Amino acid sequence: MRRLLFAVFALLLATVGPAPAAPDTSTDLRLIVLIAVDQFRYDYLTRFRDQYQDGLQRLLTEGAVFTDANLEHYPTVTAIGHATMLSGATPSVSGIVGNDWFDRASGKSVSSVSDPSVTLLGAEGTGSSPHRLLVSTVGDELKMAAKAERGSPEAPRVIGLSLKDRSAILPAGRTADAAYWWDTKSGNFVTSSYYAPDAPAWVAAFNARKMAATWAGRPWTLITAPATVLRRMPEEAGGALNTAVYGSPFGNELLLEFATEAVTRERLGQRGVTDLLSVSFSSNDAVGHTFGPASPQVRDMAIRTDRILGALLSRLDRLVGLRHTLIALTADHGVAPLPETLQARAMPGGRITSKDLFDPIQQGLARAYGEGQWVLGTSGTSPYLNEALIAQLKADPAQVRRDVARIAAGLPHVARVYTRDQLMNGAVQDDRVGRRILRGFNAARSGDVEILLEPYWIRQATGTTHGTPYNYDAHIPLILMGPAIKAGEYSAPVALNDLAPTLATLARVEIPSGSAGRVLTEAIRSPAAAPKRPAK
Repeated sequence: MRRLLFAVFALLLATVGPAPAAPDTSTDLRLIVLIAVDQFRYDYLTRFRDQYQDGLQRLLTEGAVFTDANLEHYPTVTAIGHATMLSGATPSVSGIVGNDWFDRASGKSVSSVSDPSVTLLGAEGTGSSPHRLLVSTVGDELKMAAKAERGSPEAPRVIGLSLKDRSAILPAGRTADAAYWWDTKSGNFVTSSYYAPDAPAWVAAFNARKMAATWAGRPWTLITAPATVLRRMPEEAGGALNTAVYGSPFGNELLLEFATEAVTRERLGQRGVTDLLSVSFSSNDAVGHTFGPASPQVRDMAIRTDRILGALLSRLDRLVGLRHTLIALTADHGVAPLPETLQARAMPGGRITSKDLFDPIQQGLARAYGEGQWVLGTSGTSPYLNEALIAQLKADPAQVRRDVARIAAGLPHVARVYTRDQLMNGAVQDDRVGRRILRGFNAARSGDVEILLEPYWIRQATGTTHGTPYNYDAHIPLILMGPAIKAGEYSAPVALNDLAPTLATLARVEIPSGSAGRVLTEAIRSPAAAPKRPAK
């Protein structure tokens, strides 16, 4: 009997086989993902909430949602917003004072990322880099904290992606492994020699697919009413089609596919180290500028963004695991309603031109001091005065600036004017608007006089724009989701500047060098529940 029992037991062991592996329940932090949606006003989360069923719905229900998150800087434009996201710095410190500005040293206008010392890879044109960014980002701090050498398998990887160069480059920071953006002329995702001598083979393979051509002749229809055609894409492949794709939901679809390829090929979050990916969806901005925030096109873009983000989260879950991923969703700025829409609703607002604003300054200074080119360049509503001409005429520079301020203050629909002397001395109204303007002033790069228009007045002949310190431009979404985050709705005021120190703290690295924000401790689980960085 004993022999029989032993034989039966041995047979059972042979047939059962090894025990199944235990499921992976660890929550070590393998990937930080910044998702930026360009020109996504906060109220798009509430106005269209009943139509969200995917990515935005998940973030709103499983994430920490900050309902009073704001840009505490001025102007509220793409480059500054994206520079702030992962640096936490204001323009006064980061040096990114606009999408472009007048550079006194070279005597010409420059963009926030233009860099003639590097080569564009993947198309013809001027190279771009983060060389004008004066501070570190979360990605830079990850890099500097790593013991492994840059480029080694054990080193953190930091990559920025967007359809816009500045939106790909600035969040990723100065030490990023790569930044890729879309060139509408060639239809390629491009980068620059700042990052490497050549783009990886997987980027060339992706570009060879010519994905934009798949939308040739395709209609953009309302997702809630497929029979309603909002726009039809051009029939022929080329620059016109690429531009149309950029200004439609197909641009976001294109970026989603490229982001998936980047995570897969670069094995982001899959190598036992904390990596960082920044993805900025630009098509919402193009559509919003053209049609305005009250349009069916913008509503459709928001609903489609919900679906796009759902697909992105699903793919990250499959490739990395969301329990190992820290997600941050935000926007770089909002947008003003169309002036015509406002007027139909008995609200203030309207259009003025740059000539309306700057010609009186040129003419007034010519009458007071003599003929010459008094305004060399502008950045937004800020003029850069001709210092050489002022010296030649032996005029007092501070008095000339005061004269400009006096002329500008007398123009229709100008709300406030500050000279650089006032801004350097902090002589502004101590209110939210005044503080935002002060934080946007950098002595080396900003203009000589800052002119703020009244609410809802824009310098745009058609469509609409952004850039003011008013709430419609400054109130943005901010949502965090991940194993270390306490889901819920948080109504206390916070700033976009708070994102970088929070992510750095969760990644257990130094807070970026120029950060002006605080750690959002109210939305972080206790240290015992927080994720650990993977062991190196």
